[in-house]
Amino acid sequence: MALNNLRHALFLLLVALATSHIANASDPDITSDFIIPPSINAVDGNFFTYTGMRGILDADFPATFNVTKATMAELPALNGQSVSSAVLRYPARGSVNPPHTHPRSAELLLLIDGTLEVGFIDTTNKLYTQTLQIGDVFLFPKGLVHYQYNPDAENPATAISAFGSASAGTVSVPSSVFASGIDDAILAKSFKTDVATIQKIRAGLAPKA
Repeated sequence: MALNNLRHALFLLLVALATSHIANASDPDITSDFIIPPSINAVDGNFFTYTGMRGILDADFPATFNVTKATMAELPALNGQSVSSAVLRYPARGSVNPPHTHPRSAELLLLIDGTLEVGFIDTTNKLYTQTLQIGDVFLFPKGLVHYQYNPDAENPATAISAFGSASAGTVSVPSSVFASGIDDAILAKSFKTDVATIQKIRAGLAPKA
């Protein structure tokens, strides 16, 4: 009887730990309509408005891939609301949003102009790809490495992404691996190459002066 009680207690403990992990795996629920930062004394419609994307769809395309975000950092009213968005612009001639992850959210991408080749890799290292046309929507599951590429040599592309977090986070695979402080010898062994090759990759990722 005592053994059964112990097993039952351990089971409940495991369930509690599991559900606690799930609950903390995304933005926490809030107990008010919205959260007001301590620095703000009065709230009106301006608090819920972000104007940083005005005119962005009519502006000239940047020389390289560009993303304009509306996250909690840009719009503090998003705190606790579990949502954010971004406008992504891909110039012609092979621009790319390099492989990256969003550790705190899935991404739902809507292509509004041009074409895109997109893909993500699951935890079994299987690659899922698709060529998107205007109006197509594509899901990048939470935390998985993914990318977008504009193969059109003549026409740019524009997409709008939605996230299920006020701060989804972005971890760039090239930058986090090669532009970090990981020792060259460790990277060379990991990628089965030599230190000179690793240093050449690092140099290519260094900010331009």
